Parts: sequence; C-alpha cells; structure tokens
Amino acid sequence: MAGEQLSARVDSWIWSVRLAKTRSIASDACRGGHVRVNGVRVKPAHIVRVGDEVRLRHEGRERIVVVSRIITKRVGAAVAAECYVDKSPPPPPPEEAVTVAVRTRGAGRPTKRERRSIDKLLGRPMVEGRGRRARPE
Repeated sequence: MAGEQLSARVDSWIWSVRLAKTRSIASDACRGGHVRVNGVRVKPAHIVRVGDEVRLRHEGRERIVVVSRIITKRVGAAVAAECYVDKSPPPPPPEEAVTVAVRTRGAGRPTKRERRSIDKLLGRPMVEGRGRRARPE
C-alpha cells in the first residue's frame, strides 16, 4: 500500500489490528505493564516495527503476535489479520476456565457461613475445636 509507514506507536497498532477494542484500552494495558515488545515492558508511545514480537495480556489470556505490517488506522478484521502472525497458545476450553466467585456490589463482608464455605472450597485447613482457620506460618 502507498500509505504504509515503517513504524507506529504500540497502542495505536494494537488497536488498529483489533487486538484491543479501543485505543484507550490498549494505552491502559501498556501503562499497566501488560504489553511487552521483544520481551521489554513498554509505554503507549513505544515504536513498533516489522518483525517485533508483541505480547499482550488481555481478557484473561496472553496474545503473542509478530508484526508483519504496520498500520495506524483501524481496518476490517480480514485486513487486520494480515498485519501480524499469531503465535498465541490456544485459549483454554470453557470448562477448564477458572470461575471466580462474584459478590454483588454492596453486599458487604461474607458471613461466617459464607466464609467457611469459601475456606472449604479453597482447601484451607481448619483449627480443631473452634472451627477457625489455621494461621499461615
């Protein structure tokens, strides 16, 4: 393409190739240390070039891609897929995904009964006699 560049900002490139839904999410991921280019944590303004390996931890999985083309404008999914080589491990099957206990907002602290069931679920040992958790040593 005539409008192709040799380099781009990493947050812009991640957004352009549809690895992140919005550019602000891509920037936040960079600031939070979830983006690595060639093994180094980078800021949103870091420049990526063809051949760089970009690792992005997003939505509970790690995406590993090698840059094959630089773009700065968001394009369709078919064109975006041509801009990188995906070397990511396959996502875990839904039944293997770890479920996280969610409490409704404003529900407060867990009750004694809820805490005991959480401890049982997590396999924490109980102290004999009183039903209290053992202190870690």
